[in-house]
Order: sequence, then C-alpha cells, then structure tokens
Amino acid sequence: MRHDAMMVVRSGMMQRIDSIEAHRNQLTLASLCEEIDTIRHDARIHGLDAVERMASMLESALALGGMGPVVLSYLELMREALCCEELSPEASSAYLAMLSLRMGH
Repeated sequence: MRHDAMMVVRSGMMQRIDSIEAHRNQLTLASLCEEIDTIRHDARIHGLDAVERMASMLESALALGGMGPVVLSYLELMREALCCEELSPEASSAYLAMLSLRMGH
C-alpha cells in the first residue's frame, strides 16, 4: 500500500511539473514560485529530498534572476528524480551534482 501511495504522490508532482513546463510562458513569477513551493513542500513531506532541494534551489534562482531558461533544467532534473526509486542522501547529492554540471558551476 505504501508503494501505491508514493506512486500517487509522484504522479501528482509529475503532473504539476509538466503543467509548469507547458504553461511557463503564461505564468507570472509569483505563480511560478507558488507552484514550485507546492512541489518543494510535497517533496519534503514525502521524503523526496532530491526534488525538495532542487525546488528550493529553483526558488532561490527565481528570486535572484527571475524567470528564464534555467527553469527548464531544474524541471527536467526534478522529473528525473521523481522517476528514481533511490531516496538515499547519495542519490540526492548525485542529482544536485548533475544540476551543478548543467548550470556550469
């Protein structure tokens, strides 16, 4: 049952990410931040550390630079992290390292 519940959570978060991507040109910065914050909050509640940390970093990036192409890189990696069954701190670190490489840091 726990596995089925987590599948529902992941599916809902995936739908939210897909919606953000599909509508990113119509979203205001405030709306985008609200959507990302919801993802971050849900990820924290359900122990999806990699997704939570990337959502938090995206919120910070949006606060510093507004909306831009960087959003797509974050969304893509958040989507990949949701598909990953591994929830260890090492997996979270690996996703953050991938994000750093994509951002050129």
